[in-house]
Amino acid sequence: MEQIRDWAREAARAADAKGGDDTVILEIGAVLAITDAFVITSGRNHRQVQTIADEVEAKVKACGGPGPLRTEGRHEAEWILLDYGDFVVHVFLDETRSFYDLERLWSDAPRVAWSEPAVAGTAASGSSRAE
Repeated sequence: MEQIRDWAREAARAADAKGGDDTVILEIGAVLAITDAFVITSGRNHRQVQTIADEVEAKVKACGGPGPLRTEGRHEAEWILLDYGDFVVHVFLDETRSFYDLERLWSDAPRVAWSEPAVAGTAASGSSRAE
């Protein structure tokens, strides 16, 4: 499970690096049998959503992670789903994320901290987004 968390954290950091908004990791394995974690983020326009998804895919592979087993929604770029089996990355357009509200749907799932530790005297990257 720790390897899965590491890959999910890398996906969250990649999304954050490309301006992903309110990036969260939900550990849902205890409530959903098909996967262990959701990474959820959003972008302000279709191009940014595609860019975030591309960066997530590249960074997960670069850290030794797998490629996605399935990808959905790339053409429309309103909700791109990268299914890695053990974790799923959801990259939403802001309005689409608000409509589906996965965080509310899976509100019982614990959140996984994903930001890197703060350097003395500075705030941690993504610290306002991770819990």
